[in-house]
Amino acid sequence: MKGFIDNIEALTVGNDAFRKVLYTGKHLQLVLMTLQPSEEIGAEVHETHDQFFRIEEGAGAVEIDGVRTPVKDDDAVIVPAGARHNVINTGTAPLRLYTLYGPPEHRDGVLHATKAEEQEEHFDGKTTE
Repeated sequence: MKGFIDNIEALTVGNDAFRKVLYTGKHLQLVLMTLQPSEEIGAEVHETHDQFFRIEEGAGAVEIDGVRTPVKDDDAVIVPAGARHNVINTGTAPLRLYTLYGPPEHRDGVLHATKAEEQEEHFDGKTTE
């Protein structure tokens, strides 16, 4: 099958991994993430990447260029290229979300079970198909 078709809400809510790359296209990438209470992605800037976040479960905050905004289930966030940003779990339960990078950011198939396992594994040009 070409492309990706699945129940993104069920996949996101069922994900326990810190980062799980589901699909990598030439210009777009789908990644699941789960942040444990008090955990954060870590402040970062993607100079050439726009990024979309969709919160499926939990409560947290998103910081974009120094502005902190609370987020919860069903919220969407777009971070434009060049903006310093972070996602923080401010709740007492896991914060589950998915993110779209345009263009891809991570190597296809990356799986980091925990934040401690996170490594710099940038997109190497290889797509899912």
